Amino acid sequence: MKINTITNWAYGLTVVLTALSGAAFIASIDSSAKERNAVQTHLILNELGEELAIGAELRTDEARLYVMRGDPDHLGAFTRADQVEAELEASAREAGALGATDEEEEFLQRILADLDALEELELKAISAYQSGDTARARNLLFGTNHYQFHLRLIEDVQQFRRMVYNRTDRELQAAHQRSDWFELIAQVMLGLTATVFIGVLYFVLRRRVAVPLARMAGIVKRLASQDYAVEVPLDGRRDEIGELNRAVHVFRKNGLERERLDAERRRDIKIKDLILKLMHRVQACQSLEELGAVIARYAPQIFPDLAGVLYLRGDSQRTLHRASYWLTDTPEPEDIDCEECWALRRGRAHRSNSSAKEDVVCDHLSEPSSSALCIPLAAQGEAIGLMSFSGVSSETEVTREDRVYLELIAENVALAAVNLNLSNRLSQLVDYDPLTGLLNRRSLDLAFCKYAGAPPALPTACLIIDIDHFKSINDGFGHEAGDEVIKSFSGLLAATVGDRGTCYRFGGEEFVVLLLGQDDTIAFEIAEDIRTRTAFMAFTYRGQSLGKITISAGLAVASSNGSMETLLSRADAALLRAKSAGRDLTMREALELSAT
Repeated sequence: MKINTITNWAYGLTVVLTALSGAAFIASIDSSAKERNAVQTHLILNELGEELAIGAELRTDEARLYVMRGDPDHLGAFTRADQVEAELEASAREAGALGATDEEEEFLQRILADLDALEELELKAISAYQSGDTARARNLLFGTNHYQFHLRLIEDVQQFRRMVYNRTDRELQAAHQRSDWFELIAQVMLGLTATVFIGVLYFVLRRRVAVPLARMAGIVKRLASQDYAVEVPLDGRRDEIGELNRAVHVFRKNGLERERLDAERRRDIKIKDLILKLMHRVQACQSLEELGAVIARYAPQIFPDLAGVLYLRGDSQRTLHRASYWLTDTPEPEDIDCEECWALRRGRAHRSNSSAKEDVVCDHLSEPSSSALCIPLAAQGEAIGLMSFSGVSSETEVTREDRVYLELIAENVALAAVNLNLSNRLSQLVDYDPLTGLLNRRSLDLAFCKYAGAPPALPTACLIIDIDHFKSINDGFGHEAGDEVIKSFSGLLAATVGDRGTCYRFGGEEFVVLLLGQDDTIAFEIAEDIRTRTAFMAFTYRGQSLGKITISAGLAVASSNGSMETLLSRADAALLRAKSAGRDLTMREALELSAT
């Protein structure tokens, strides 16, 4: 029941009880008034009876004294007493108006009759005395008849007074009982009113209003400070407090939802900002290794609950190499076959979840029971890699919202990888000789430009090598055979030099080797090693021997921090002298070092 209804009922009941209590008090007061009226009536009637008796006796005494003495003063006193008695008799005849009952009025009539009889005897006595019959007058006043009338008057007055007393006593007792009864009713009504009031104060105001409101005030205060972790116990009451409780519960629920949406919005903004930073850095990467490192750095910041691994295509078209991984102690295999991933087979994202048994599981997953999302990296119609994501814990899975961002990241990584591959291909075309795979003349010029601005701190040796009589090879066996000789010699040159220097194809059948940090002696030994190996190498083309092929080499050395501007020309001059000296020689700066 609602508090408003309870309050209205309590208010109505309090009004009714108060009205009944007031009516009982009024009835008690009325009983007290009736009690006072009864006492007053008793006094009036009792006094009236007594005064009638006294007045009759006084009048009799004056009549007797007049008859005995003949004094006119007694006659005057008798007349006055008779007048007073007449007034009292008139009042007695109106006794009903004074509150006398019918029985009492009847008794008063008997008293008045006795008074009239006495008055008649006394008047007769006075008249007899005035006429001179003194004996008869005295006999009338002192005779038996007068005495009996007088005695009956006194008895009637006494009985009248007893009757009035008894009747008054009964009325007083009844009025007193009625007054006590109504007073008791009034007290009971007041007690009930107080009980209702106290009940309303305790059960309604305290238990149903004050205590719940105090509890709700604390909850509302915490909710106002956006502390939505506070518990709001549901109250099944169907009153205003219950409605307030449900409203606060709904407010908390809405606040939690709003807080969740705000957290999602902040998370979404953070993710977008990090993805934007990732895109900027990915586009600025200059190698696939750097690309993998950038992904491994930013992916845990964007999705801290998702572990992952990045695969990129290597030289093989069927194999992917692991470029980087994050947030996992058991990384995926180093290399995987493209056929092991259903995402690469299908060309679209694939979700593997062996526990749910919803779809097939990729074979490349290190833990077959794990749940993972594989996203292929494809751009310009070419599959170049794979990104695989899984939850850090077994309870964490990739959500639908996260999947959109993951696919966006994968798309940008794919574009960056394609751009890097294109850049590498362009670099190969620009910096490397397409036939031999060695650095070309442009790369050599760039190296000398670099050294011109900042000479190396170590001595640098320069070899210029030329294949002897190369034109005869082209003329005798064809240009394709010549290209095969150049390719074979380039491989021998790169293998012999190794990491001790850098090999360049200078043009045609000429090659340059820069040996940083090598002195004159070691550079000569390397040149001789190349010349010797070439001389003993069997060159064939389509099963036909091309004969013995020799090389000539020119050597020049620049000291540490020395000028590099003339190094190439000095080495070239040494090569010309080697050719002039008969070829198959290594010459060093105007001095012949060895000959076959």
